[in-house]
Amino acid sequence: MSWYLYMLECRGGSLYTGITTDVARRYAAHAAGKGARYTRLYPPERVALVLAFDDKSAALKAEYAVKQLSAAEKRALCAAHGDDLAQFPPDQTC
Repeated sequence: MSWYLYMLECRGGSLYTGITTDVARRYAAHAAGKGARYTRLYPPERVALVLAFDDKSAALKAEYAVKQLSAAEKRALCAAHGDDLAQFPPDQTC
């Protein structure tokens, strides 16, 4: 089973980072207000980044590393991997 690190652009332009095995399901949960407390306060507007990992441990390590980045560095990471979002509906991606 693959694990995914995902980044959401939320209301107000903020970014939220998490991991999951099913990005579409997790996005739907966040959008419905059933995700993290942060995304209940700042609903997601689109998926900005998705990176695949072989296991949960690798995804968790990547999540920690991404959360240490500045907002500008996170946006640069999203820009560098923008083509990887073709698998998601256009209204959910940047």
